[in-house]
Amino acid sequence: MTPTAALSPEAVEGGGTLAELLSARIAAGEFRPGQRLSESALAQRFSVSRNTLREAFRVLAEQGLLEHVPHRGVSVTAPRVADVLDIYRVRRHVEAGALARADAQHPATGRMRAAVEAADTAVAAGDWAGVGTANMAFHEALVSLSDSPRLLRTHRQLAAELRLAFLVIGDPQALHGRFVARNRAVLDTFLAAGGVAAAAELEAYLTESERTVLGAYARLGLD
Repeated sequence: MTPTAALSPEAVEGGGTLAELLSARIAAGEFRPGQRLSESALAQRFSVSRNTLREAFRVLAEQGLLEHVPHRGVSVTAPRVADVLDIYRVRRHVEAGALARADAQHPATGRMRAAVEAADTAVAAGDWAGVGTANMAFHEALVSLSDSPRLLRTHRQLAAELRLAFLVIGDPQALHGRFVARNRAVLDTFLAAGGVAAAAELEAYLTESERTVLGAYARLGLD
């Protein structure tokens, strides 16, 4: 693993910044679903105390990204089918709800458009991990239409958990390829027909995405 610059005590007070850093590393696939995390190795790597690291672990466990296994320590969560179902249930409420009430003149619309264009560029380059990152950016921008920091925090947690499910499947082209056009369709509908019509488009999109993930889980024999 690449060495990481030491974090000052102030930067990790309460585990917040360290938790965010670990969350980002998990979402990027540096730590795989099911992987056990060594407390001593990570404390040394990030130049933090074990108490600071344990607090970060606690925060991430509350967010569903880590799990404590008795007598085995802490490991990265491997989402189950029930988790996937619940993630998509909440996504429908948060994302479709935000879009239905939004105005196309909102500044976040520009970020949605930029994410669609970034996905097109990544597809042309065969960069399927980049397509996945652009997809996440599109949906985060969409939730930003709500102007609600709380909804955005909720969505970021959902996105991190969903990324773990994607890592379990390990086929970014199958997961993200077909939805590049769907993102553009949601944006085009939003601009042309308004939030309610775009929300209906998004509901169908999320249902298809959910079925794709569940189908992949079934093929892998996961429950």
